[in-house]
Amino acid sequence: MPCAPAIASMSLGRAWVHSLSEKLAQAAKEGFKGVEIFYEDLEYLAKEKGPINESTLLSAAQETRAICDHHGLKVIGMQPFLFYEGLTDRAQHREKIERLKLWFAIVKILGTDIIQIPSNFQTDGISGDLDLIVSDMIEVADLGLKEEPVVRFAYENLAWGTFISTWESLWEVVRRVDRPNFGCCLDTFNIAGRVWADPASVSGKTPGADAALAASLENLVRTVDVNKVFYVQVVDAERMQQPLIEGHPFYVEGQPARMSWSRNARLFLYEQERGGYLPVVQVAEAFLKGLGFEGWVSMELFSRSMADPASTVPETHAQRGISAWKRLAEELDL
Repeated sequence: MPCAPAIASMSLGRAWVHSLSEKLAQAAKEGFKGVEIFYEDLEYLAKEKGPINESTLLSAAQETRAICDHHGLKVIGMQPFLFYEGLTDRAQHREKIERLKLWFAIVKILGTDIIQIPSNFQTDGISGDLDLIVSDMIEVADLGLKEEPVVRFAYENLAWGTFISTWESLWEVVRRVDRPNFGCCLDTFNIAGRVWADPASVSGKTPGADAALAASLENLVRTVDVNKVFYVQVVDAERMQQPLIEGHPFYVEGQPARMSWSRNARLFLYEQERGGYLPVVQVAEAFLKGLGFEGWVSMELFSRSMADPASTVPETHAQRGISAWKRLAEELDL
């Protein structure tokens, strides 16, 4: 458990129109102290060095670490280690374990000890058998314990996860894995966006949304061991002007509405003028006050706005992110 107060970090998002070096420079300029690194960021850098392979990926990690060090940025974690748990094809599972060895080398170079595993949202070839999911997570945790320094895993429930989509199901996995290096990332979007919001609904909300969220957060504060929360993410999202169903601009056949919504329409906190409507402060308060979390708070964003080629995009997003953090810190007296 970190002993420092909550510290702002920034997720640079899942759009690679702008260079990683520029995004990192702008995050540091606006006052962020840390960043999340996406594996895909490293792939894009690796492409510049030749074919994507272990050598070019490790070189990209070294370059990224040098840029972060230059700007005084701490890499708080790398994500996402996708589609891992519950695979029914165990040969695929073994391939994932082999891939993890490269991730271990990368995070050491980046100077972080956290790998984030989002819940599996595949619809084929995975099982909801909790015993299998827990066994898979014990396997990676035990491998991480053998690393020097130890590698930690932050499991995250995605609001559109096939079997693990709520913090309650996430916590059951964390509880049963019961390893010191296996915990979670709590995300305001993935909690509010699952129990409170529904982008495919005319109202934008689930039935009984307010009462359901209040009860869920009360239970979270009562249940979750804050020492197992490795970092938190704070983000809002747009209310859809029309239900996100077939015919909507963001609709993708076969893709859950919450996933399409997440990839296109997240916002920073306090951006109601842009359509933000989730009860993010209520959820963040449960994390930061109710649980008493102290550590990294990531202002995470995925949005179609990040694909805008305008050169000002990294700067304006960094400004929006730090503004949201400062206002939240003031409102919650952090």
